[in-house]
Amino acid sequence: MLPRANSYQALINQFKWQVPQRYNIAWDICDKWIEKDGRTALVYETTDGIQKRYTFKDIHLLSNQLANVFSAFGLQRLDRIAILLPQRPEVGVTHLASYRSGAIAVPLFTLFGQDALRYRLRDSGAKFVVTDSVGVNSIAAIRHELPDLQVVFNVEGDGDGVEDFYGLLQRASDSFESVQTMADDPAMIIYTSGTTGDPKGALLPHRTMIGHMPGVEFSHDFLGQEGDLIWSPADWAWIGGLVDVLFAAWQVGVPVIARRFDKFEPDAALDLMIRHSIRNVFMPPTALRMMRAIPAKNFGALKLRSLASGGESLGFELQDWSRNTLGVFINEFYGQTECNMTVSGCSSLYALKPGAIGRAAPGHSVAIIDADGNEKPYGQTGMIAVSTPNPVMFLGYWNNEQATQDKFIGNWLVTGDTGSIDDEGYITFVGRDDDVITSAGYRIGPGPIEDCLTAHPSVQFAAVVGQPDEARTEIVKAYVVLRDGCVPNEKLIEELKGWVRERLSKHEYPREIEFLSDLPKTNTGKIIRRLLRDSN
Repeated sequence: MLPRANSYQALINQFKWQVPQRYNIAWDICDKWIEKDGRTALVYETTDGIQKRYTFKDIHLLSNQLANVFSAFGLQRLDRIAILLPQRPEVGVTHLASYRSGAIAVPLFTLFGQDALRYRLRDSGAKFVVTDSVGVNSIAAIRHELPDLQVVFNVEGDGDGVEDFYGLLQRASDSFESVQTMADDPAMIIYTSGTTGDPKGALLPHRTMIGHMPGVEFSHDFLGQEGDLIWSPADWAWIGGLVDVLFAAWQVGVPVIARRFDKFEPDAALDLMIRHSIRNVFMPPTALRMMRAIPAKNFGALKLRSLASGGESLGFELQDWSRNTLGVFINEFYGQTECNMTVSGCSSLYALKPGAIGRAAPGHSVAIIDADGNEKPYGQTGMIAVSTPNPVMFLGYWNNEQATQDKFIGNWLVTGDTGSIDDEGYITFVGRDDDVITSAGYRIGPGPIEDCLTAHPSVQFAAVVGQPDEARTEIVKAYVVLRDGCVPNEKLIEELKGWVRERLSKHEYPREIEFLSDLPKTNTGKIIRRLLRDSN
């Protein structure tokens, strides 16, 4: 855990990475806690409301049994194990069994269609898949196209061509000697969302767990306080839900609530948080905007201590709403699968600055650079980059050396995002390189315009893209989803244009506005602006 300090700068100055040569995620997030009698690791709530508690010892023994099952089926070191499950205990158990075995875990979204599953399973060469009956049906249709896939384990029982997960565990020993792994050994492949081109598999080492922790602790105002209990609606196939919540909480001995809704329901989410007295939540901005529709009086029984958010632009309006309604600041964080949790807010240690996503988390060196890798002056916009070496950083893209090389400029990992940094170290996110709009010589980021639009009482969601224009190169176009009861019309279009023009600037307001019933999003809730640009 991070040392205590009375200021951000003092903490940064005294922080030093401690990465042992030999290191295994399974030990760090589970095994070190098993002697703490009855220490709760997980509270699993089904859609029927049935609850089951698991201690760290329970998870440890189950993962040992599964590691023995894998071994009996011929698992070798560095073989890939795909995990196609929603939030449920078997996700954590399978990851731990994989790491104990020296194998590589491949988390997959349950919402993936057959094409997405086929690509990832073929590209990773997954040997085993652990899934449920829904996943079994999805895989059955493409299994003949997966030459490397040998065994499918079903957590809901056996069937034609699949193995009974729990039936096998019951017959397996709960003692297993974990493989000795180095900190740099591969641990998991997480595929990027693939908004442009084929998805790329980011190969993450065991040490990435150590590298995540300063940013996670920052984003929850020093996670690991007495009584902490964490939940997130984020899928455990996404690095934000898996490593930033489940694994990070276990690393500091904090129990996790497992309850995944098929579709995010704000009222049900609030009910869950109140019933369990949840203290720590990671919630993407899209979900927070949906929560905002709940009357303020309904939040009175909430016991939140920390609220973290990331993955897309947050905006002033959500921060004000959270402070006034939930009673906590939102600690925004920033990173990506290849190099995660490098920037974070920490409201208990330093003041959050409006418009900024936070400061570099302890141990991370983040800068704004130009195309040649030179650091840009304070306040100037450039590419957000993270210096190497860094324990959180990926090993490279699976089967894609060229893409790996393209990710770096000298000793900098380039995130693909643009932003700026001020003289106090606060970083402002402008947008993805390919999302920046060039209009009449100005470079315009979509984030501030989207934030401004969603602050309007009629707007629930907004996405901004550049539309080709002969005179200006591009103009700003906004796609808007209105709140329930609001009617789209020309008057509202002019009102929204004026709203942005008065609050931002005359060159940033959207010259065109189109109303939609919903916006295209990735499985993690990020807006896919590319699809909106292509529709222009």
